Amino acid sequence: MEEGFEIVENEDAAVPVLAVKGEIDVSTAPELRDRLVQVNQRGHKTVVVDLSEVTFLDSTALGVLVSGLKRFRSAGGDLRLVVTGRSVSKVLEITGLHEVFKIFETAGAAVSG
Repeated sequence: MEEGFEIVENEDAAVPVLAVKGEIDVSTAPELRDRLVQVNQRGHKTVVVDLSEVTFLDSTALGVLVSGLKRFRSAGGDLRLVVTGRSVSKVLEITGLHEVFKIFETAGAAVSG
């Protein structure tokens, strides 16, 4: 695990929030994938991934988010993103994924849907 990378889960709400901090790349993306799978296996149909403290994400990270989205939507739920940083927002816009994901400015708004 890269220094400065962490995932903190908040399960206080009915919808789990995975707050990610640091860079999501080829070395850290598998941990995010594993956490998304765990949330899904615990029976949650919807999850929020808070990327507000993410400083960088690469194609591996995008692949993990897209596969997670497919997993949750196939279960009748959703994977919602919190995006506040320009670098993450720009990557989502360039790839067209801003049209695919529901994107929110706060975790509270994302949980409410």
